[in-house]
Amino acid sequence: MWTYHPELLAKPVPRYTSYPTAADFGPLEAGVIERAIAGADGDISLYLHIPFCEKICYYCGCNTAASGKAARVESYLAALHQEIATVASLLPQGARVRRIAFGGGSPNAIEPREFMALVDALHAHFPLYATQWSIELDPRSLTPDWAPVLGEVGITRASMGVQTFAPHCQKAIGREQSLGMICRSVDLLRGAGVTSLNFDLMYGLPHQSEADLEDSLEYTTKLGADRVAVFGYAHVPHLVPRQAMIPGDALPGAAARFIMASEAHAYLTARGYEQVGFDHFALPHDPMARAVREGTLRRNFQGFTDDPAEVLIGMGATAISGFPGLIAQNEKHTGRYRALSAQGRLSASHGIVRKPQDTLRGGVIEALLCRDEATLSPCLLAEVQDQLTPFIAAGLAQLDGNRLTILPGGLPYARVIASLFDSYRAVTQRTFSSAI
Repeated sequence: MWTYHPELLAKPVPRYTSYPTAADFGPLEAGVIERAIAGADGDISLYLHIPFCEKICYYCGCNTAASGKAARVESYLAALHQEIATVASLLPQGARVRRIAFGGGSPNAIEPREFMALVDALHAHFPLYATQWSIELDPRSLTPDWAPVLGEVGITRASMGVQTFAPHCQKAIGREQSLGMICRSVDLLRGAGVTSLNFDLMYGLPHQSEADLEDSLEYTTKLGADRVAVFGYAHVPHLVPRQAMIPGDALPGAAARFIMASEAHAYLTARGYEQVGFDHFALPHDPMARAVREGTLRRNFQGFTDDPAEVLIGMGATAISGFPGLIAQNEKHTGRYRALSAQGRLSASHGIVRKPQDTLRGGVIEALLCRDEATLSPCLLAEVQDQLTPFIAAGLAQLDGNRLTILPGGLPYARVIASLFDSYRAVTQRTFSSAI
């Protein structure tokens, strides 16, 4: 069991899927995204955002909408096809697309034929080279006709939004899906060739008990998930209006959340899953676990990853692209995104140009979250040494010369410790989620 130090977890902090974070983005100079893509030589990764779901869950903070209106979906997909062509036309000849991920929303909220049309467009426009394909899926809309499509595309990695198996918790968050539905989805994905299957689970849900979480973990392991992400629900109805459907007084308190996170870690590691960062787990055969052992685990906008590419190009409304010197986010409003894309223009006018100091600090933050240790420059060490003192005194971290290590008991404090190196937090006032 981890030791609970509430005073060290009191400050909400970013998840650090990038540094600087999205909270620090601002207007970008015209043409900067086009120049970055034109200079993206070597191996690159693509991400396509499908902002639709068959049903919208109350807890969800993603940019997504119900897929009920066919005309709206069709016009969005037309814009995405145009963006695919525009981005591909900018890439230099030396670029090779090695990974493609579909996320959302739920990519399977569109029709299988529409999904295949996107895949065909990617093959037609981009230089694909031994490409690995991955997809996020909603089991509620994963119908049998998706199986041959996933198999034909060659998707080997999939992530399912399970969240919880407890019916009363499902009802409270607006995501009701039976055990039978999850089982059928697992069988469908395995039959289609998925070899790395992730389950997203959540703790801190309304009316959720420790027993509810343990039941969900038990089902997850019995169903053979290769990876498990165990996220803490972030209740921010002032930022995500749909969360007002979830009564705040039904949520577990901070201490109960900490216990749930601790027990999830203990349960999964006792059953052969290896710890991946602070909230992910993977079986030893999975590529993510291998990345941990080899010291190559990284963070990008999809979370922890074994993807070595320095360039990730995001397509679709709100999608974020990452380059060594730039982070750029597409237009969030789908109407404006469609209008710009129809004109053959890229919509990423918001983001940040990374300075050398950002690269230095970002490297430390990534190393702490992915490898539990980092080497600090003399300036950084002097800057944070006093702030590190309470974590060291509590036995959560260790400083040996300029080498900072997060000790096993300090894992739930990793994001807070990493945030000490974030120079933007002193000037940007924004509410983030709690670290646990």
